[in-house]
Amino acid sequence: MEILFLGVGEACDDRYPNTSLYITCASGQRFLLDCGFTTPHLYFSHTDNQEELDGVWISHFHGDHFFGIPLLLLRFWEMGRKKDLIIAGQHALREKVLTAMELAYPNFLERLEYRLLFVEIEPGQVQNVKDTRWQVEENIHSQRALSLRIDDGEHSLFYSGDGRPTQGTEILAQGCDLVVHEAFWLHKEVQNHGNVLSCLEFARKAGVKNLALVHLERSCRKQEKEQVMRFLQGHPFHVFLPEPGEIFSL
Repeated sequence: MEILFLGVGEACDDRYPNTSLYITCASGQRFLLDCGFTTPHLYFSHTDNQEELDGVWISHFHGDHFFGIPLLLLRFWEMGRKKDLIIAGQHALREKVLTAMELAYPNFLERLEYRLLFVEIEPGQVQNVKDTRWQVEENIHSQRALSLRIDDGEHSLFYSGDGRPTQGTEILAQGCDLVVHEAFWLHKEVQNHGNVLSCLEFARKAGVKNLALVHLERSCRKQEKEQVMRFLQGHPFHVFLPEPGEIFSL
């Protein structure tokens, strides 16, 4: 499994694009995890193949994780895509995507020459998506948000989306090869986001092999990065702060 960090930033970061992962699984399937304001241009800067992407995961419906969908669909149409596109997420996904598309580009959905296949996944379910196995659990966030685990038969990836860890997400992440978790602050406690210290404890309890921390609050990233890096030393697992465009292979 290969993970390309298209973006690693939070909603208002003017230097780091919105958090989004582009993953290639063992069998060759490719998925985009979250698609915020800045994601489509970054995605298309890495590929000019309109048929390459198999599906998109939406963790929740905040703009920095979701509002890039209309542009993604428009650009695929412009490029002549014919292949079905899976869009996966929680309950009411179809309604949200269609509404966003209609607001952005009215009456355009009927012009698409490819089908949108909506897949709703809820905690407690196991969903096979192409040749991969998907499971989800709910985070603590200001709106309902789901963490995702993908197993491709060789490796496993956990992606938190936004929100504080829960007992359910800790169980979901058990033994993963890579956990990508949002950490908004270094150690400040906030109601709807994780922090670096809680994510390190989460990874320790879950027995993961690698931990990537994303979605740092912009002033924390600017002013406390050296302190954050010191906290990342001396753990029984590999932990890092990925940069936009960085590739991590399992």
